Amino acid sequence: MNSLFSKEWLLTNGLGGYASSTRDGANTRRYHGLLVAAYEAPVNRKVLVAKVEERVRHNDTYFDLSTNKYPGTIHPRGNQYIQNFKIDPFPTWCYGTASWQLQKQIFMVQGSNTTCLVYTNLGDDGLPLEIHPLYAFADFHTNFHENGITDFYTEIDGDRLKTYPKYGSDPIYTGWNQGDFIEARSWYKNVLLPRDRERGLDFCCDYYRIGYIKSELGPKERLTLYFTLDGDIGNKNIKDLLSKEKRRSKVPKPLESTSDFYGDLLQAGRQFLVHRNSTDSMSIIAGYHWFADWGRDTLIAMRGLTISTGNQKASKSILSTFLNSLNQGMLPNKFPDRNGDPIKYNTMDAALWLFVALYEYYKKFGDTAFIKGHIKSLQTILDFHSKGSRYNIRVTPEGFLYGGEDGVQLTWMDAIVNGRVITPRVGCPVEINALWYNAIKIYDYFCTVLRLKVDEAYAEVIVRFESNFTKHFTNPQGTLYDVVVPNVSKDNSFRPNQIYVLSLPFVALDKALQKRIFEGVRSKLYTPFGLRTLAMEDSRFQGAYTGGREQRDNAYHQGTVWPFLLYEYYRVFFQLYGTSKANKKKVVDELAPLRKHFYSDEGLHCISEIFDGADPQQGKGTIHQAWSVSALIKLYADYELFEV
Repeated sequence: MNSLFSKEWLLTNGLGGYASSTRDGANTRRYHGLLVAAYEAPVNRKVLVAKVEERVRHNDTYFDLSTNKYPGTIHPRGNQYIQNFKIDPFPTWCYGTASWQLQKQIFMVQGSNTTCLVYTNLGDDGLPLEIHPLYAFADFHTNFHENGITDFYTEIDGDRLKTYPKYGSDPIYTGWNQGDFIEARSWYKNVLLPRDRERGLDFCCDYYRIGYIKSELGPKERLTLYFTLDGDIGNKNIKDLLSKEKRRSKVPKPLESTSDFYGDLLQAGRQFLVHRNSTDSMSIIAGYHWFADWGRDTLIAMRGLTISTGNQKASKSILSTFLNSLNQGMLPNKFPDRNGDPIKYNTMDAALWLFVALYEYYKKFGDTAFIKGHIKSLQTILDFHSKGSRYNIRVTPEGFLYGGEDGVQLTWMDAIVNGRVITPRVGCPVEINALWYNAIKIYDYFCTVLRLKVDEAYAEVIVRFESNFTKHFTNPQGTLYDVVVPNVSKDNSFRPNQIYVLSLPFVALDKALQKRIFEGVRSKLYTPFGLRTLAMEDSRFQGAYTGGREQRDNAYHQGTVWPFLLYEYYRVFFQLYGTSKANKKKVVDELAPLRKHFYSDEGLHCISEIFDGADPQQGKGTIHQAWSVSALIKLYADYELFEV
């Protein structure tokens, strides 16, 4: 792919909707668009406005500012007129030559499917400007093509369009504060999307133009253009909304902080917080562009995004959503893409992560009443796991948690290709058992806080677990097996899952074994971008995450690097070797490559989902992953790395 199009920007609206494209102005994914609206927040997302084509005229010469990739060519090449671009607090471009300058800013209105563009003539002469909005109407997982259904019927009312992409659809409103609208309908055909091509997907789409706005901007004069699903938004209140967004964008950081990076991480982390209509509560989008809110991801990510940062209101709302979604002691793997669709409970660890999140919530906020109000739900989870739940989940005589069936993947290593599980982990996975042990210990801790009697059966499970874990899970190398079926089989794949045995609040191993495990992880799995999912010497190791879906899914957990594991890794480092100023500086220095990635690679002010296992340099997967950002926020907040 042309390197000109490799840097992407992202704005979100707190509903699951967003605006996103590349710095150079060319859409490179089906997911790109100026208005990608969430019809049932935070899901059911559609690309409605793909982009705008701008052109200015100066001294009788037209300058096209847009950029597109077409078969065999790039046209136009407006990126050659970009003099400056910045992402903070909003994507801002300065276009121009020696004789003219035009600034463009893009905003999204929080809590509304609304995107605004503001053009300012920075030159000393009048500047004729044309803006050609290009529309689409497709689920954001698909490419839009010319068809006989979408006719974009439009009612023109002065400075506003009311457009129905197809019969029976909700209208899209397009408004502007000055200039004339000229109807000029046309299809823009065969726009190529290089990122989709890299991912083995259909990489060609079409856009539709209804017409364009023509205006002449005087020196320092502004033209505001907005796209919205909200019929109450108009030119009378758009200025106030933009002022509010500017104020909202300023995220306070700790007074003692010397780190701009931490402040920028906090701002980036806010992009994942969304309102879920179906539960009337807060949730967390797992990653942009294509993920919704996932159970496991949300409970891991909230630890950094809302708990460590002191956002009790959002934390309580998210936890309440999941506590109200329990079913047979399990939590949803993900909420459905459309409200009303059935919820799938195919995750073994989400309910166990709920205990960890609640423990950290209590430690941060001391909210005894909240814990008391849900202690019975926690006991219900333990009861179902002990007596048996879906997917053969049960407790073994050793006190371990067993689960899984052929063809089903219940842990975070969940890739399945054509019905084949890539990393089969039926049995007692090591991190599941670390979470299981912590769940019982946390329940015991909460009962002590609330002065409640603990069921003796759980005290007995703790004793059995502690007496058996080291014996069954320690391998000849002095580290841990990845999956054990007691007295039957042991999977000695060297994976990062064993780090959780050391990083979760309650540890059942002695310090000497903890150090051997940590040093093994550091030696075989650590990279500055995250931990590898498989040791490089393993014959199944795949060093590159690339190609079509099948090829990518085969590599997803077979060596691919995941940044979100860095919080667990460094937490163990600090526990074992201390939190001296020298150690804190060591960690900050080791994070330098990931810091550079955040500012200048792939998603700007984003942390990617994954990196290649063999040579982790370019971000892969989603450009902005919640638990990747959360891991760094939590690391900086918990250990006050912002003081370094």
